[in-house]
Amino acid sequence: MEVQKQTSFTFEIDNFSEKEGLIRSPTFLSGCCEWYLAVFPKEDHLALYLRVANRESLRLGWKRRAIYSFHLLDQSGKELYKTSEACQLFSAHLTGWGFPRAMRLKKLQEKVFVETNKLIVKVQVKVVESVDESEVTGNETLDVKGFQVLYPQAVSVSRLFTNHPGFAANFKTKNQLVRTTYMNILLGLIEALNKPPHSLSETELSNARSELADLTEAGFKLDWLRTKLDEVFLERKKASVDGIRVQELKEQVKNLKAELSKEKLKSATSAAKLEEQVKNLKAELNKEKVKSATSTAKLEEQVKNLKAELDKEKKKSATSAAKVLSLEKKRKLSHQ
Repeated sequence: MEVQKQTSFTFEIDNFSEKEGLIRSPTFLSGCCEWYLAVFPKEDHLALYLRVANRESLRLGWKRRAIYSFHLLDQSGKELYKTSEACQLFSAHLTGWGFPRAMRLKKLQEKVFVETNKLIVKVQVKVVESVDESEVTGNETLDVKGFQVLYPQAVSVSRLFTNHPGFAANFKTKNQLVRTTYMNILLGLIEALNKPPHSLSETELSNARSELADLTEAGFKLDWLRTKLDEVFLERKKASVDGIRVQELKEQVKNLKAELSKEKLKSATSAAKLEEQVKNLKAELNKEKVKSATSTAKLEEQVKNLKAELDKEKKKSATSAAKVLSLEKKRKLSHQ
């Protein structure tokens, strides 16, 4: 393999305090490979990463092992901060490495760009191993902090060391097969505990507790994972209790619906009876109205007839009275 020279690349970021999210540098060449810097003002820390830029154009199975370090400079080029030197293997499965918590932003503001608001980052890269093409079997391994892991696992293991630095400091076993076995158990345990609690069986939870005990006994510091396991147990227990309560409520709803149906049936029957009674009463009322109308007509006819007879009698009476007066008048005249 051809010995590669060290490459230096400087990236100047103006108005740094106004930037959000990823800040990407232009690309540069080192070891027959294109690279770029990824700068993140993330939460309260500055994150610095070196990434392969032209991975799509590289051949299947490419690898680059590089030694690199980051440097923060002032306006005159004086070095104000430097990361430790790292040696990592870059590949199609892991195209970037770096320092997620390189420096606190508050300290950076005070020390580097308090007046100019400019951040100058220099990276020094030396490619010490370069493979342009190799057979890919899917079983290739990568060294991450002393653990040989499969390429697809490299990101997860790297993130594990970033989020929980020192968790494997007391794991002293040197045998790589044993180290890999324990790491696989740990990754499997983390994956299991990230599942929804209700999807885990009692057996799976019991195995998880046994695996956690074995890992702790081997020297791993996993208090954060123990807390996660306890939370999963509580969530599953709560889900189980809630499930029983939900089932009880469903049974109550079912019974209430059955009672309601019965009451509705009774109510419908009673309503039908009432409607029949109302119907009969209306019929009787109509009959009475007809009778009453007939009786009224008869009474009116009787009144009419009586009035006619009365008129006749009045006429007779008037005639008789006239006769009586005439006779009385004649009698008086005859006495004179």
